[in-house]
Amino acid sequence: MIKNTCLIFLILSTSINLYGSDSSTIVDRHSDNETVNVSSVDLNETLDQSTYHIMLKGSFVAGLGTFMSLMLVKAPYGRYSSQDWGPTLPNKVAWILMELPSVVFFSYCLKSPKGLESTARKLLASLWLSHYSYRTFIFPNLIRSKNKRMPMMIALSGFAYNTLNSYLNGTWIAEHGDYDHWEKDPRFLLGASLFLAGFILNIHSDLTLIKLRSIHETGYSIPYGGGYKFVSAPNYLGEIIEWTGWSIASWSLPALSFALYTSANLVPRALAHHQWYKETFKETYPEDRKAIFPGIL
Repeated sequence: MIKNTCLIFLILSTSINLYGSDSSTIVDRHSDNETVNVSSVDLNETLDQSTYHIMLKGSFVAGLGTFMSLMLVKAPYGRYSSQDWGPTLPNKVAWILMELPSVVFFSYCLKSPKGLESTARKLLASLWLSHYSYRTFIFPNLIRSKNKRMPMMIALSGFAYNTLNSYLNGTWIAEHGDYDHWEKDPRFLLGASLFLAGFILNIHSDLTLIKLRSIHETGYSIPYGGGYKFVSAPNYLGEIIEWTGWSIASWSLPALSFALYTSANLVPRALAHHQWYKETFKETYPEDRKAIFPGIL
């Protein structure tokens, strides 16, 4: 598993070569018999920055709204799947649809005048794309949920958020962030290390759950080993560690917004899983196991 993870990371690190060309044009304007060179993109850049900041603020609000909603209502997919939320999609199709913008749109956003001109930009992009290549193309083909479906509303909501999030983070990495020689900064080294540790925990925990089922089984069992020794949802803990690491490595508000959103989305679900396990398996469920944070919650 670790070998496959490293292979994905290596391929992405060496293959990203998304350099954009400077598309700005110069227009001559005459005032008081003097010629002034004005970039035709100045106004657009101002508008783009304004829109960017509005969307960034919206991403923080989305995190708060998500947390409040999920503390009241369990998202109706997986073990909480329901037919009361409108039209549904097969699980595999829904997962790919939700996660696809984080590969495609993020990559598109990297095509900017600056491109990926520094080593740190390439490494940050590789971290992001390693996770989402797994989440979009590998994970949906591993899960054994032949007859399970997901409400289309959930899939489309995920698609919308991932499009926004990919734009904010991709644009920051490619255009707004100053990452010259950033790969040597302790914040990058710490953040990248946390990201990779969380990524490995996330994948290992996913595979532990998947192996509990034979190809034709649809029931649930108590998972053991790895992160499950300490918490009920180590796969979610892995993602929280990943995107906390990402926020440190990229040192930006869009990354902080995403780290907070990840916790807002996954902590309530981990609490729900923990309660479900205890109610379903009763005294056979390990008493000392926490929901999401070892020894704390």
